[in-house]
Amino acid sequence: MLAQAPIKKRTRPDWLKIKLSTSNKFLETQKLIRENNLHTVCEEARCPNIYECWERQTATIMILGDTCTRSCGFCSVKTGKPLAIDGMEPTRTGRTVNAMNLRHVVVTSVDRDDIKNDYGADIWAETIEQIRIQAPECTIEVLTPDFRNYGPAFEKVFQAKPDIFSHNIECVKRISRQVRPQSDWNRSLSVLKASIEWGLKTKTGMMVGLGENDTEVLETMQEIAELGITIFNIGQYLQPTLNHLPVQRFVHPDIFKMYKEKGLKMGFKVVESGPLVRSSYHADEQVSQLSDIVI
Repeated sequence: MLAQAPIKKRTRPDWLKIKLSTSNKFLETQKLIRENNLHTVCEEARCPNIYECWERQTATIMILGDTCTRSCGFCSVKTGKPLAIDGMEPTRTGRTVNAMNLRHVVVTSVDRDDIKNDYGADIWAETIEQIRIQAPECTIEVLTPDFRNYGPAFEKVFQAKPDIFSHNIECVKRISRQVRPQSDWNRSLSVLKASIEWGLKTKTGMMVGLGENDTEVLETMQEIAELGITIFNIGQYLQPTLNHLPVQRFVHPDIFKMYKEKGLKMGFKVVESGPLVRSSYHADEQVSQLSDIVI
């Protein structure tokens, strides 16, 4: 059983210290996002890499608003009743991707369990289409919710043919119910399997520091590798506020190196493993390592 928040935060070790920077490129990226009235998971989820990524003029765009219908114990995106769907959001997203002159973009979203017909899949498909129209040279990676494992919903996304389809398992199975009380481990695996069966390059990721042990991590990685997942990410969980799940351990960089070495032997094409690794961290570089996707 996971310890319950709130408790005093653990002191971060030196390898988790973050360099703060607001360069001109950072401010340019911020300006484009503000002008187009878009949300980013970089800000909403308090990503520690926001300064590095925005300075590189890369950002993970979050569609379907900024309010999630679920309340995962690790996530700082606000929970509540979302606003109505914004039909112009896909067009603004395509315009922003074009203005940023991106070669690779990552698009994610909040969970929209309130949209009963398709959980927001129409907006997902239209967003992919608008990026194709307005930024045709840009490759597209999507990081989606599980659509409650509703086939007609996630198949709309598959049919839009993103270059990379991603959905995160987030943690090892034993603690999944505590970490993601409104989600389901097997449901996530089902969506990932469906993506692979559709022939899409498929990606997933997880956090450590939530109460798992290294044996469980490696067993989870092996199970995921056997599905045929192409890209696997693993990083350190950081408690965003005192109201979120506490950090149970800080994993040393040497252990992350071990995860990567073993993961590559398991069959993953790309393993991004490190304390500050997040779902879309260096996503453009990850795709460049796949010989059949040109960016």
